[in-house]
Amino acid sequence: MTETPAAPQDSYPPSAEFAAAANAGAELYERAETDRDGFWTEQANRLHWHKPFSQVLDWSDAPVARWFADGELNVAYNCVDRHVIDGHGDQVAIHWEGEPGDARAITYRELLEEVSRAANYLTELGLVAGDRVAIYMPMVPEAIVAMLACARLGLTHSVVFAGFSPSALRQRVDDAEARLVITTDGQWRRGKPAPLKEAVDEALAAKGDVPSSVEHVLVVRRVGTEIPWTDGRDLWWHETVSTASPSHEAQPFPAEHPLFILYTSGTTGKPKGILHTSGGYLT
Repeated sequence: MTETPAAPQDSYPPSAEFAAAANAGAELYERAETDRDGFWTEQANRLHWHKPFSQVLDWSDAPVARWFADGELNVAYNCVDRHVIDGHGDQVAIHWEGEPGDARAITYRELLEEVSRAANYLTELGLVAGDRVAIYMPMVPEAIVAMLACARLGLTHSVVFAGFSPSALRQRVDDAEARLVITTDGQWRRGKPAPLKEAVDEALAAKGDVPSSVEHVLVVRRVGTEIPWTDGRDLWWHETVSTASPSHEAQPFPAEHPLFILYTSGTTGKPKGILHTSGGYLT
């Protein structure tokens, strides 16, 4: 006699103990369904607003949605400053471990100082709110610092996967009209240093009569290898950002101010950039 196999399950509910410890339950969905605007007002007000919003969602130009449009905030302030102000400066914000076994524990206070230094130096380079920055880096803490510094200044950043080819980087740089690329000298792969800055140089080389929009390349020393260098364009992070002032006052931006561009992979055609704005994304 052959035993009939049990029918496959359609769902796997969590244990009662797990559900009891969750941050959210069914009542959260019910609240959102009952009063959408009231629900999102509550969630957004968990952030710090330099200027409070008066309208949650403007759907008058559907399908374009505008969230908290008349409110103003600073994304980096919400991610870092307010936690230091609230007394969490000595709490670790980032636990990081690199492939070779190196590690760093960065507190909120240290992160604020690093982001402020980067923001001050990007300002020194002449970048202003609305400019675009391409970040082509491995998973190092400076990548987080770069993103937060851009957000602090109202610069729109585009993170490009460090495994992408020079041509893929160039496509994204050209589409965003980036003025700055932030990268590293190289990256660790399977215990060995692999080049990265060379890919940036290849990407930014003129295409016939079409030069790149990039004015500077900011380079973090990661692996310590010899790299090609273009005087006047290329800059070392440790010689510039690391020596800048650790104090910077974050300014507010409208909730619909562009925050970052995220591109599709481009495997089936030209990469398409999705633009995310500040208030709605952070909420």
